[in-house]
Amino acid sequence: MQILACPVCKGDLELKVDEEKGEEIVKGSLYCSKCNHSYPVVDTIPNLLPPEQQT
Repeated sequence: MQILACPVCKGDLELKVDEEKGEEIVKGSLYCSKCNHSYPVVDTIPNLLPPEQQT
């Protein structure tokens, strides 16, 4: 988490965990309060594409 930053504004990201398996985050999201964008974590992989590029 220390090396991750919002791809839009470079702000800090807050992790919300919906599902964990051991020490891995299986499902959740990363939220930037600075620009109000949320990035999904699905199958342990964070999708850090800017919101206009997410499908």
